[in-house]
Amino acid sequence: MLWTSWLVLLLCWGATSGEQQAEERDGTPVEARAEPQRQRSPPPVEPLDFGFVPAAVYDTHAYFEPGPIGLLFHMVHAFLYVVQPNNFPKDLIVKVIQQNMGGIKIEEWRKPDNVVLLLQTIYYEAGFLICATIGILFVVLVPIIAMCFCVCRCCDNCGGEMHQRQRKNVDCQRGFYTALLVATSIFMTLGVFIAYAANHNVSAQIKNTRRLINTNMRDLKTFANNTPTQIEYLTAQYTTAKNKVLSDLDNIGPLLGGRIHSQLEREVVPSLDAALRMAGAMRETKEALENVSSSLEVLQEGTAKLQASLSEERASLSNTLSDPACTNGAVSSTCNTIRSTLSQLGINSDYSKLPDVNHALVNVNTVLRTDLSNIVQKGYSSFNDTPQLVKEQTKNIVSGIVGVKGMLDKIGTEINGFTKMFPVEASLANFTIFLTQGQKNIESFYPQIDQMDFYRWVGCVAVLCMVVLVLAFNTLGLLCGACGYDEQATPTTRGCLSNTGGNLLMAGVGFSFISVWVLMAIVSTLFVIGGNVEKMVCEPLANRQLFKIIDTPFLVHPSKKNFLPGMLFQNPNIDLTLGSMYRDCSENNGLYHSLQLETMFNINSFLNRTVYNKDLAKVLEGVQVDLQDVTLLEQAGRDNLINFANSGIGHINYEAYLTELNKGVTILDLLSFSTDLEAQADQLPRGALENALKGHASSIRQIHRDQVVPMEQAMSTLSQSIKQLQRMSNDLTVKATNILSAIDAAEYLITHNASHVVKRETKGYTENLVGYFRQYTAWVKHSLSSEVAQCKPISNIVDSIEIVGCSIIVDSVNTFWFGLGGCCVLLIPSIIVSVKLAKYYRRMDTEDVFEDGQEGWN
Repeated sequence: MLWTSWLVLLLCWGATSGEQQAEERDGTPVEARAEPQRQRSPPPVEPLDFGFVPAAVYDTHAYFEPGPIGLLFHMVHAFLYVVQPNNFPKDLIVKVIQQNMGGIKIEEWRKPDNVVLLLQTIYYEAGFLICATIGILFVVLVPIIAMCFCVCRCCDNCGGEMHQRQRKNVDCQRGFYTALLVATSIFMTLGVFIAYAANHNVSAQIKNTRRLINTNMRDLKTFANNTPTQIEYLTAQYTTAKNKVLSDLDNIGPLLGGRIHSQLEREVVPSLDAALRMAGAMRETKEALENVSSSLEVLQEGTAKLQASLSEERASLSNTLSDPACTNGAVSSTCNTIRSTLSQLGINSDYSKLPDVNHALVNVNTVLRTDLSNIVQKGYSSFNDTPQLVKEQTKNIVSGIVGVKGMLDKIGTEINGFTKMFPVEASLANFTIFLTQGQKNIESFYPQIDQMDFYRWVGCVAVLCMVVLVLAFNTLGLLCGACGYDEQATPTTRGCLSNTGGNLLMAGVGFSFISVWVLMAIVSTLFVIGGNVEKMVCEPLANRQLFKIIDTPFLVHPSKKNFLPGMLFQNPNIDLTLGSMYRDCSENNGLYHSLQLETMFNINSFLNRTVYNKDLAKVLEGVQVDLQDVTLLEQAGRDNLINFANSGIGHINYEAYLTELNKGVTILDLLSFSTDLEAQADQLPRGALENALKGHASSIRQIHRDQVVPMEQAMSTLSQSIKQLQRMSNDLTVKATNILSAIDAAEYLITHNASHVVKRETKGYTENLVGYFRQYTAWVKHSLSSEVAQCKPISNIVDSIEIVGCSIIVDSVNTFWFGLGGCCVLLIPSIIVSVKLAKYYRRMDTEDVFEDGQEGWN
């Protein structure tokens, strides 16, 4: 078991004292270290790719399908359940083992507790005891009865007298006995076939067990050969975590600066974004003011021109309506209607009274002479240079990082040295040699096993031949008797063939008496042994109740809690059971997890030895970062914001503009007026008046197209610009003040609280480095639990033992005695029926004589 100890030590990777040593090095209680974690969650750590542990492929498939003979196995199991229906006596067995660990003494059995245990054992074994008693009585009484039967027949009794009484139903009796003997022989033949099938199954399956042995041995070799490779892979992947840590240490400036930048940008970037948006608002304000100024000028000029055009058109239309043709009675009403609408042909809005925005425009242009966007971009650039600034200011800790690199390299050397401390490869190589030699030794016994199996097979066949011989006598006797029987012949004149049939039946009776007690002795022995092995070993092994007995606390000694860890590690207090180990190995978990080696060798000690060290903490505590040079917004930018807030756009009379803009350009729609005018002209008689009115309608349309439409477009532009300016001017001073306050707060955070942020992010940076080793340790622990030294071969060995010992040997032995036992039981009625039937076939010495004309033998 030396190689096992070495393997266990290698898989542990550290002693349990590592945690205590780490706490002593830190000088910080666990509770104190856990408090910051409750205050602030650790930063996300970049996941590392450690690849895949080289997997072992095992060949053994510990599964057995008995085939058609499985039906016979189920029949035997059902019979044994009838004989022994009680549940597995786990508590009884535990008590018996615990009370007899010091040896069995006769005087101890007189104690009440032992008497109770004995009675409970007898009660549990009642079915076997009854059947065994019947078998013993059978073995003892059958030879005695056979001797008495022989003596009785020698005295011409018990059917020994060669005289047959004449009865009327003689043919019916002979037919009945013949049918009964045939049925008995058929059932005996089935019993022989069952026993022979079980006997042959053992020989056939024993040859197949060689493949099971070979695959188990091959899996153990794979386990032994692959484990060092897996362990080497685990140790080699320390380089992945180490290189990542070294890479982060080499880039401490950009990484730590980036962390500081990301923490500060939550306050800084929003304030700069607001200032940048305000710079865009300045340009938009300028454009809006320019649009207002130009649109207002267009509207004022257009209004004057439109007023003149409409006045001229109104006067001309009035002169047209003064035509004498309008005095005609039929036309006068139309002319009067047109004349009544002339007063609405005028402008509706007056833009000449609206104040201009030139003063605000001049102020905004003055503000825009200073490029606020450029100033803000300088603030962005100054803040975004934080990683570079941190890099420049952390050059003083490079020498310390060199020491950390040496420390990490030393730890890697220690890990490799630790794996070399134990001659695992040599031990596993010796174990492989041991397996190879063991396999050769097992294979050297194959010829002897085959020879012994041949002798066993011959012995079982010889036993079955005893029954076959009886069946042969019965069969030949029935054939000879039935073929040679003559109904016309008298008992004294029966033919030779008939007499031979009777003698063969009696020979079968004699040989049955000679062999039946021997067969019953064999059946009883195999029944008691095989039945109890099935009920006490195989069934509890199949449902894992047997493991519960072995795993019972304090089974072997009152001071030793668990048997398995006491045997493997000399520490019975470890909570390790055979059942849990078998279950873990069945799931193909690692030996580290299955043997619960973490209770002896804590893998977390590796993390303590690697990460929690004063050198790394001292180096990172020396980080000093000064961010006083970071300027977010220059004074020119601040003045620019204040001047924009005081530019005067908030003093514009927006209500006056909106009031005029809500009015139409003209009192009525000129297009509608011209359309109506044409319609009314169509109602007049054709002539100069009609043409004149249509000419006026065309002129009005031309005025709308040339003057009203441009004015409407200018009004739309003016409306959008005024509304935009109104939105921008709302609380403009408050907005500018808020932006400046936010920038002041961000600059105060940078200049006064940067040290706190630096310390916090340095700690987070350190935790990030530690996180790489935590990943490595978690990966190692997971790999040790599920991928390294997968112990499936151990559970396969247990399953293979169950298959060979129970499913093949015990089930076959039980099926053999089941078939042979049935033959033994059927031999008794066979003897009785054969004696009765032989009387009808054998030649008698005397016969009944009938007189006075009565029917008799001739």
